[in-house]
Amino acid sequence: MTAQTEADPELQDNRLPIFFVVLTIVVDAMGFGIIMPVLPDLIREIQGVDLSDAARWGGILLAAFAATQFLLSPTVGNISDRFGRRPVLLIALAALAVDYLIMAQAHTIWLLLLGRIIAGALAATYATATAYVADVTTREKRAEAFGLISAGFGVGFILGPALGGFLAEFGARAPFYASAAIAGLSAIAGYFILPESLAHSKRRPFQWRRANPLGGFLQVKQLPGMGWMLVMLFFFMVAGMIYPTIWVYYTQASFGWSEQLVGISLTVYGVATVVVQVWLIRLILPRLGEFQTLLWALVLDMVIFICFGLASHAWMIWVITPIAAVASIATPAMNSIMSRAAGEDQQGELQGVVGSISAVASVISPLLMAETFRYFTNENAPIFLPGAPFFLALALIIVAITIYVLILPRLRAGQEGGG
Repeated sequence: MTAQTEADPELQDNRLPIFFVVLTIVVDAMGFGIIMPVLPDLIREIQGVDLSDAARWGGILLAAFAATQFLLSPTVGNISDRFGRRPVLLIALAALAVDYLIMAQAHTIWLLLLGRIIAGALAATYATATAYVADVTTREKRAEAFGLISAGFGVGFILGPALGGFLAEFGARAPFYASAAIAGLSAIAGYFILPESLAHSKRRPFQWRRANPLGGFLQVKQLPGMGWMLVMLFFFMVAGMIYPTIWVYYTQASFGWSEQLVGISLTVYGVATVVVQVWLIRLILPRLGEFQTLLWALVLDMVIFICFGLASHAWMIWVITPIAAVASIATPAMNSIMSRAAGEDQQGELQGVVGSISAVASVISPLLMAETFRYFTNENAPIFLPGAPFFLALALIIVAITIYVLILPRLRAGQEGGG
């Protein structure tokens, strides 16, 4: 017997649906991380180019992934507001399995590019997953539930590269087959255990004018303080993308770390992030509340960027890294504040806009951070400073904090007025 397809009041705070949605996020993150170790080799195999040219194509593939996610996140979010979360999540998982099989068989760069474009479109279901959590949790519990989603992404990103590195022993295409199997099995499991979360009474007609990045933004920004909140979110995300962009280069240039040490440091950060999102958030949020939690997390980010930028010894990194994970509490606090401001029929749309902003940041940030790193580490650099990108991230966080402090009264007034 398949799972129910109509929302049930008993779904409120039901842990099984939330667990499966978090599992979906883990699968998505693993699928991205598992192919990272082998993507350069696969590109070189297909194109017959050296590592430098492979890196250029790798950048194009990443940009295509993020750009597609940007364009389609609001559409997917609005589709889920119209037809429900369950079909969107299950179809996306099944399609993702097929997409990984296509990439595993790719013998031209254009087919691989098509695969990354399709993957970017399917990655837009992060918005649907977040909206599902908003459906099945009370307002008071949403921040904690959003923390589980962030933790799920962290777990997936920890497991993915490790599994990808292991499977690389069997060839550059093996991780793609593994990703296809994981996504396919998840889709089958979800068909039997995942109930629908959005009742028909809360659905709204699909409108193309709202199902695009600009249209969704125009709708959501009408909420008190939300327009500037989204601008603040953009600066925050561009700053936060510094870690996947330059971490490996920064640690090697500054301290001569091997790939193994870099991997261990990322694992430490990932594990610490999971601990923060699953456990520490339950201690901090009830004491500080969402507004103050977000503010102090942004301030902590500012301090962390200064420390990384000035770090002169490797042992400092091992001390700073777990503390940096504490700042990740900003994301669920921010999601909860925005979710409270949106109506019950706007949750998918809101998360779609958030997904689009994240995608734009994922395109822009690597270009900014990598160029800053190159400028301060090449032989003609005015000063050798591998940590320079962290000072750029610091400037972006200062802008984000300034915006947040200015709009804080409006956000509070809007939510108090809305009950």
